[in-house]
Amino acid sequence: MNRLFVALALPDSVKDQIALLSGGIPGAKWIDRDNLHLTLQFIGEVPEDRMADIHHGLSRIRQQAFEIAVAGIGYFKQGRNAALLWAGIDRNDALSQLRDKVAQALKRQGVDSDGRRFTPHIALARLQRAPDARLAEYVAAHNLFRLPPFPVERFTLFSSFLSSSRAIYTAEAEYPLADDQQP
Repeated sequence: MNRLFVALALPDSVKDQIALLSGGIPGAKWIDRDNLHLTLQFIGEVPEDRMADIHHGLSRIRQQAFEIAVAGIGYFKQGRNAALLWAGIDRNDALSQLRDKVAQALKRQGVDSDGRRFTPHIALARLQRAPDARLAEYVAAHNLFRLPPFPVERFTLFSSFLSSSRAIYTAEAEYPLADDQQP
């Protein structure tokens, strides 16, 4: 079985800037710099023999390359507790279209989405009993965080192995987006 997800890998310069945000919240488990990404769709556990079908479906997606920009800091709650600290992404129709195309391609291969509304973000830290006051201070201090737009020229099918100390992500396949300059 392979644990899979589809995501945008981030340029090293973006990872470097985001990694500078790490620290300052007790109970936060910060995401390793090398694992920073923007998930388009989590697939979950898939038998080895289904990977070729998933790859085939994703390889048929056609879309122009585009740019996105990181903007703002926030968190998701699970129940009454903060669970995930994230960096946001400016609203972007091309990103939403790509996510929809990924979801449709996967659905044709028998992989349903989890039904949650797509909220593009980059996970920064998993939160375990982080003090509300410290979290609020952190978000207030960083909520104007912005990075210049960067190009999205491909998306990636990743596998994820959960070791006892951290997740290990491996790029299984990359899918290029069309260059605007091509006829």
